[in-house]
Amino acid sequence: MEPTLSRHYHLDVEVGPEQIGQVERILAAHLRHWGLRTLADPVCHCTRMLLQDIEDHGADKTAVVEMWWTGQHLVTAVSDRNRDIAAPQDRRQDRLSRIAEWSDGWGSYPAPTGKTVWFTCRVRLPEAEPLAAAVPVPG
Repeated sequence: MEPTLSRHYHLDVEVGPEQIGQVERILAAHLRHWGLRTLADPVCHCTRMLLQDIEDHGADKTAVVEMWWTGQHLVTAVSDRNRDIAAPQDRRQDRLSRIAEWSDGWGSYPAPTGKTVWFTCRVRLPEAEPLAAAVPVPG
């Protein structure tokens, strides 16, 4: 069995409608390259929610998207320079609840120049097909 190498990816983004789709394609390509194709949908969905929040309500439209693969978990973080998003609370809660649904966990923390919101996804083992009972061969 090959050891899994930890990996890191960093992307600076000027958030806008076209860039959000472009970021999703870039992240999906990196996940495929790392052999994590199954994580592309949840990672892209959650990242889209966070970038849309910055696009809709952030005063500063720059962000940093980072991914860390540890061999078991993928941590994705979106950092921006907006300390507090001025979004209506119900819209922000809706986006955060969708992130909670699509990920295994999430959180946020203040940074000296803004904030970071992160979420984790782990690779799930494929569902095993039930074994069919062997039919005895007549003798």
